[in-house]
Amino acid sequence: MLPVFGQIVDGETRCVHYHSNKDIIAIKFNCCQKYYPCYKCHLEAENHEIKVWPKHQFDQKAILCGVCKTEFTIEQYLQMKQCKNCGSLFNEGCSLHHHLYFA
Repeated sequence: MLPVFGQIVDGETRCVHYHSNKDIIAIKFNCCQKYYPCYKCHLEAENHEIKVWPKHQFDQKAILCGVCKTEFTIEQYLQMKQCKNCGSLFNEGCSLHHHLYFA
């Protein structure tokens, strides 16, 4: 499995900040190329600012389903409401934070 950093509370990448049934993705941050469950975990662990993914890099695998551990490109993720591999639902509220991760 790919390493996921931050204050993780379970094996499906939920963290102390976001831990509902649907909070099951981790995001690879463009600035450090590390997976974190959320921007708050990144801010607490790293000493650099978040660098968002530019649109021309949306073909990069940067989303990890915490349930089945499948990686998806940003493009794929932005078109999904659930994992295309295992069917687990993603938190629709995450879209409120897309500007923190993606240009």
